[in-house]
Amino acid sequence: MKTTKILYYSATAVLTAIMCFSVFNYFFNHEMIVGFFENMGYPTYLIYPLAIAKILGLIAIWGNFSKWLKEWAYAGFFYDVVLAFFAHYMVSDGQHMFAVIAFCAVIISYFTGKQVRP
Repeated sequence: MKTTKILYYSATAVLTAIMCFSVFNYFFNHEMIVGFFENMGYPTYLIYPLAIAKILGLIAIWGNFSKWLKEWAYAGFFYDVVLAFFAHYMVSDGQHMFAVIAFCAVIISYFTGKQVRP
C-alpha cells in the first residue's frame, strides 16, 4: 500500500506541475500561446476557458469532493493530453513529450487513486 501511495502522490504531483505550467503560460505568456494555437489550427478563444478548466480539474482531484467530479476531471485531463500529443505531433514542434509524460501521470494517478483515495 505504501508503494501505491507513493505512486499516486508522485503521479498526481507531476500532473499538477505540468498543468500549472500550462496554466501559467496561458495567462502570462498569452501571445506565445496564441501563436501556438494558431499554428495548430485551434481557435484562440479556447485559451482562457481551457486554463480555468485545468485549475478546476486540479481542485477536483486534490479536493476529493465527490467521485463523480473527480472522474470528470480525470476524463478532461485524459482528453486534453491525448489531443495535445496529437496536435504537437502533427505540427512537428517537438513539444509532444510533455503530453506523453502528462498522459502517463493521468493514467497512474487515476488507477492508483482508486486504491489510495476511494
